[in-house]
Amino acid sequence: MWKNSEVTRRLKLAVPVVQGPFGGGMSSVELAAAVCDGGGLGSFGVHHLDAAGIGEVARRLRERTDAPFALNLWIPLDDADQPQIDDAAFARNAALLAPYFGELGLPAPRRPPRFAPPYSEQIEAVLQARPAVFSFVFGIASQAVLERCRALGIVTLGTATTVEEALALERAGVDMVVATGFEAGGHRVSFLRAAEESLCGTFALVPQVVDAVRIPVIAAGGIGDARGVAAALTLGAQAVQIGTAFLACRESNAGDVHRKMLFSDQARHTALTRVFSGRLARGIRNRLMTELQPHAAQIPPYPVQNWFGALMKKAAAAQERPDLMSLWCGQAAPLIRHQDARALMAALVEETNAIFQTRRGVA
Repeated sequence: MWKNSEVTRRLKLAVPVVQGPFGGGMSSVELAAAVCDGGGLGSFGVHHLDAAGIGEVARRLRERTDAPFALNLWIPLDDADQPQIDDAAFARNAALLAPYFGELGLPAPRRPPRFAPPYSEQIEAVLQARPAVFSFVFGIASQAVLERCRALGIVTLGTATTVEEALALERAGVDMVVATGFEAGGHRVSFLRAAEESLCGTFALVPQVVDAVRIPVIAAGGIGDARGVAAALTLGAQAVQIGTAFLACRESNAGDVHRKMLFSDQARHTALTRVFSGRLARGIRNRLMTELQPHAAQIPPYPVQNWFGALMKKAAAAQERPDLMSLWCGQAAPLIRHQDARALMAALVEETNAIFQTRRGVA
């Protein structure tokens, strides 16, 4: 039975479906709770929140559902926790983006004390919140953190874009691994080599990771309907992680403009770029991506560029300007049909059941 896997047994889920954790404020308690109530693992990306915000999210999730849920953090990569950018570099980037700030009616940005909350405070808040699952990207949580998770009964879930990264996660003692292909929307979370050198498709990557590691593998990237679920499980995955299809649901915090674009013809045309956040990520091609791409080499790293982009995105969304904001989107967007998370979960279960029943009938 496809629903009975090592992941569902370990996490006490009804179905092996994980909702992708969205960064940048696009996660919502409503969406995570809906997925949990549908028998899957709801997730909330908290890397943009401070310690108090993380505690509040966990409290609200527990008010909405008794089911297990995941909190997701970004492991600091390179100097992301304390970016080394001087005032001159900040001013140059502000000048590059000045025409767009002006078009959106935004004042010239002033350098903040920090570009993102301190990771040390975030991880402590996650451990205090004690979710059923701590998932992370862009690296491996420290041995001290992994040991505390084991002591607290928190299952750890790391993400790999290559077989080498999956092996590194297993060696560190991480409980499960998400094998994510380059079809996925949002950031490419590579950490052993440059993201541009770690672009393997989901259905090539998953069986290789399954063959290489002993821990459960969760497939992600390019899975938009039951056919993708069945294919991933057939290749040996113990569960699937779905992002874009859930992002398109009204329960997500993506915003009306972003969700509308996910159902548009433009969603067929995505690209990988660093111009929105300073890290390689997949989104819908738009004017901002096209015009900034020639300047990609001058774009500051994450989280500096991400801070600039967040200011623009908030204003662009309010003004219904999809041409001037990041529109994270995976390559499976043309497959999505549902705008309600509960309806999506029900369809995934019903249609995956039908696929495996048909296979048994043929056999």
